[in-house]
Amino acid sequence: MGNEQKRNTFKGSLGFVLAAAGSAVGLGNIWRFPYLATKDGGGMFLAVYLILALTFGFSLLMTETAIGRKTKQSPLTAYGAINKKWKSLGILACIIPAMILPYYCAIGGWVIKYLLEYITGQGSLAAQDGYFNSFISGTSGPIIMTLIFLAAVVFVIMRGVNKGIESFSKVLMPILLVLVVVIAVFSVTLEHTDDNGTVRTGMEGLAIYLIPNFKDFTIEKFFTVLIDAMGQLFFSLSVAMGIMITYGSYVHDDADLNASVNQIEIFDTAVAFLAGVMIIPAVYVFSGTEGMSASGPGLMFISLPKVFNKMGAVGGAMGIMFFAMVFFAALTSAISIMEAVVSSFMDKFGISRVKSAIIVTIWTLIMSVTVCLGYNAFYFEFTLPNGSTAQILDIMDYLSNNVLMPIVAIGTCILIGWIAKPDTVIDEVEKAGAKMGRKKLYLVMIKFLAPVMLTILLIRSLGIF
Repeated sequence: MGNEQKRNTFKGSLGFVLAAAGSAVGLGNIWRFPYLATKDGGGMFLAVYLILALTFGFSLLMTETAIGRKTKQSPLTAYGAINKKWKSLGILACIIPAMILPYYCAIGGWVIKYLLEYITGQGSLAAQDGYFNSFISGTSGPIIMTLIFLAAVVFVIMRGVNKGIESFSKVLMPILLVLVVVIAVFSVTLEHTDDNGTVRTGMEGLAIYLIPNFKDFTIEKFFTVLIDAMGQLFFSLSVAMGIMITYGSYVHDDADLNASVNQIEIFDTAVAFLAGVMIIPAVYVFSGTEGMSASGPGLMFISLPKVFNKMGAVGGAMGIMFFAMVFFAALTSAISIMEAVVSSFMDKFGISRVKSAIIVTIWTLIMSVTVCLGYNAFYFEFTLPNGSTAQILDIMDYLSNNVLMPIVAIGTCILIGWIAKPDTVIDEVEKAGAKMGRKKLYLVMIKFLAPVMLTILLIRSLGIF
């Protein structure tokens, strides 16, 4: 194909690792991981998560990256290149990022709003009761912030693989990591005396996070921990949304895929772990154990601003650092999500990056505004199969994350494990003289364990049990 000949590539393995890690390190790591860790017994959840990262996560990550490099194509056409009868899986894998990008940009807009509040010294406003709901239910405010976030994403995508994605990842990811470490260290050193005279320290909060809690331990609870950890890992590694196939297609044939995937695993797991160190001790110190039950937007936009507000003089600086870090995490993830769709259209229709980016931007613009108005003009309530009440954003998130992503991942396992055979991936990983580690584990995971685990995750997500 002509497209293959002129396809851009990452200049080095570092660019690929940082870009892929930037994609993996997103909002899910920051607002979902700490909540699940405290809910599921602290260290017990961490241990299960780590084991799954080295087995389940490794297998899915390696598979998608190898598919991308082997076919030199994006998800929309890559699956068909592996097997012509599996083109429809590529369509599903392209629909997912197209569905996620609009609401991710809306949330990115919320992050910008909060960052600006702290930069301008108005952080105490963000901590007031009802502030978050008042903001997202507005008309112009959320839309303007969403457009600013989308513009930042489009700017990077328009610059291409090297000058855009790779260059920005090399700058943003080290900054993000430094911010995460600084906030985590500060969080652990906190101490606060509440109105009842109870002294709580960050180290006590860290202990709650790290030490396994076997109280009321049952096989059923362990199964819940396993499912939660698998779901979190699945969403945080950027698998089953076409991203790793896209980024894999930009990797040089002589690069060591095995080493790169290992580095992405380490980076993502480290940031997920540090997200807990950042958030759990701080929330515990100022809100006690009852304050640690929040997750998602409630944690990030309601609970944490209240925590920063109680810190006194340093709260404003912490707010700036935290929301700057979240902005970088959201931006690198959104860039990868948009690139998966833009690159897919370029491969499928043979159009330029600029034309493809414009098409995707128009779609995202329309849908992002729809998401913003979902809390205003288009507001309604809908009960999802898992029992939660949802608006437009929640429905899009549920369909993409809980339904389509597991289906695509199951399909990928069946295609590689049974149709094209695992050697499709193994040969690709080892073709430059590199050795694929955990090869026997990979064979068992991709053929048997991963499809079964993903099917259980899908059934659970659908609220069947």
